[in-house]
This record gives sequence, structure tokens and C-alpha cells, in this order.
Amino acid sequence: MPELRKDPITGRWVIIATDRAKRPTDFVREKVEIHGSGFCPFCAGNEAKTPPEILAYRKNGGLPNTAGWSLRVVANKFPALGIEGTLNRQGEGLYDKMNGIGAHEVIIETPEHQLTLATLHPRGVEDVLWAYRDRILDLKKDRRFKYILIFKNHGEAAGASLEHTHSQLIALPVVPKRVREEVDSAKEYYNFKERCIFCDIIRQEVEDGVRLIAENQGFIALSPYAPRFPFEMWIIPKTHQSAFEESQKHEFEQLAAMLKDMLTRLDKVLDSPAYNYVIHTSPFPEVSNDHYHWHLEIMPKLTKVAGFEWGTGFYINPTPPEESTKFLREALVPATT
Repeated sequence: MPELRKDPITGRWVIIATDRAKRPTDFVREKVEIHGSGFCPFCAGNEAKTPPEILAYRKNGGLPNTAGWSLRVVANKFPALGIEGTLNRQGEGLYDKMNGIGAHEVIIETPEHQLTLATLHPRGVEDVLWAYRDRILDLKKDRRFKYILIFKNHGEAAGASLEHTHSQLIALPVVPKRVREEVDSAKEYYNFKERCIFCDIIRQEVEDGVRLIAENQGFIALSPYAPRFPFEMWIIPKTHQSAFEESQKHEFEQLAAMLKDMLTRLDKVLDSPAYNYVIHTSPFPEVSNDHYHWHLEIMPKLTKVAGFEWGTGFYINPTPPEESTKFLREALVPATT
């Protein structure tokens, strides 16, 4: 019998279509393979083919925009928003508009073309997280920006135009609707119960165990109760933190271990699928608060969003989260603490 499940954070309903229940091998998908053939502007030695670097990590020094880096951040060559100018908010009759001001950056996670975030050394994954933090802290100084979204598209099916492993950052002059809904719902829950809804979810999921994939000292990975997509998973800090960029060194070490573990499990269970991940953190200037809890959402590209989803806002998920949790938990990839 299909189930309707309500996301306790956003209030969004999801259809868990148990009559269509699917195992990992039942999904038709395009496996992400890293070929390494042809020219790649993100590979070492091709620094002149990208915009000038904004940030780079180099173990042995070296000049900017030259080889010898372990991670680079550059402006997106085809940005969704422009960094120069003013917002110029204005009305046009009953309509509102502003200039497309923002920042759009690319985090090139390694100079080695054949690596992925799942196969990168744990310290390399940690460096990626530090780069996210460094760029958020810098862009937060710009008072035009209200929110910064970190996201990764892995594989062509997930929207990646280049196969060299990378993630992206977009700074926005407004808070996205999806984030606003999460924050407002979490605040309403806190005002009613004087507890963080994410902290309550962590307690319940750890106690129940049915949707808990793995945990280490600082983080848990779980299948959410009402997932939009099969094998969707969330990584959440165990202690209350409203802002990703306020994490400390030991927490980044633990997060890097958990992220690498979860991506490795996905590769093993689903044969290297395309996926997206996003980091949801508190908007500016409400960064430190008691009601919102930052988290990372990983969404494999196994199903297509079609007319019913667009028309209703309902998602149909053919794999119950309790089932996907079993497959991911049994992947037997040890989590590093």
C-alpha cells in the first residue's frame, strides 16, 4: 500500500510508492565514468584557461595561477549572477525587480582528473570543506548578499558540464524560497516547543535506528523520513549548529570522513551514480540561532521529475527510506571517527 509521508520540517508531502518498490539494481541510470580524454581547463597546467584564481591551497608555495596547487577556486566563466554593480531594487507597477547581482564561483577540488570526491584522500575532502568556509566568510562581508548556497553536480545527468570533480558556490541577494521555508518552519517549531526540530530528529533517528545509515563522533548520516528521491540522505552535525561556516577544525575532519564514506557507499550500492548535494545553512544576518540546524543533503539522480511533480509539488519515491538505509548500511564502508 502506498504511503503519504509529511516532511516534519517543510510540511511537504511525499508519496512513498511501495507498490513500485525498487532495489538499487532496478534503476535505469547512466553510470558516471571519468574518461580523462580531451582537453580539461580544470587540470593542472591549464590554469590560464580559467578565470584568475580567487583562492588556492598550495603546499609548497608558488605563484598564483600556476601549477602546484591542491585546490583552486575561480569565478565561473559563465556566471548566473554578476559581481559588479548595485541591486537597484525597484517597482514596475505591481511587479518588483532588481539587478542580477551575486557571486558564482567554482571550487576545483583536485588537480587530478581521474579522482572524485569519493576517491579523494580524506585530507583532500577536508580541504574542500575549508574552501567552502573560507569563501563564505569572505563573501559574507558583502552586505548585498543574504544567502550563499554551496552545491555539487556530479555527472552529466546531475547537471555537470565538466567531468573533472568540482563544486560551486552562488551568493544571492535574497534568501531562496526553499531555504526560507525550512528556516521559518524550524523557527515555528522552536517557538512552540523550545527545541530545535533537527535536534529532535537526530535524537529520534539515533534511538529508532531504522533510517540511521552511519554515525561518527560529530555527525550522523540518515535517510530522511519523507525523502523526495530514492536513496536521498542527509548528513547532520550531532551538536546544534546553525551555520556551516562556524564549524571547527575537528568537526571538518569528522564531516570529511562522513561525506567521503557516504559517497563511497553510493558508488558501491548504485554503481557510481550521478548525484547532487547541497549545503543548507542559516541566512545572513540570522547566522547564530537556536532554531535552525545546518545540514548537507545528497540526492542521487535515479528518477525523473515529471508532470505530476511539477503540477502538484508532490514527489513520488519508489524506494522507502527504510529499505535504502539497509542497502547503504550494508555497504560495509567503515566510517572514520
